[in-house]
Amino acid sequence: MGEETFNQILESLKITLGVTEVRDIAILTEILNDAITEIKEARHYPSEMSASDIESDMQKFISNIKKLSKYDYNQVGAEFQNSHNENGVSRSYVDRRKCFDGVVPYCRQF
Repeated sequence: MGEETFNQILESLKITLGVTEVRDIAILTEILNDAITEIKEARHYPSEMSASDIESDMQKFISNIKKLSKYDYNQVGAEFQNSHNENGVSRSYVDRRKCFDGVVPYCRQF
């Protein structure tokens, strides 16, 4: 993903999540990098596909990248929990795989 697009997504996530602290921005940046990598892996791009073609295709999945990043950021400190109960507050989490809805392996036409 290009630097400009990456920074636009990061800024959007910072606003949406209310992230302002340097430490939290560093965590969010790492989570965003991981989300991009996971979407690329889910697409299974062929090795001969050019970086610019991958970049162009990845534009279609920015909403998935944001969803995955938000999900993972909100799970910091509660990793691997399906639900959480504390002081009368009950929280359950949607399945992380929902963030990949619409992301299918890349298939080229012959």
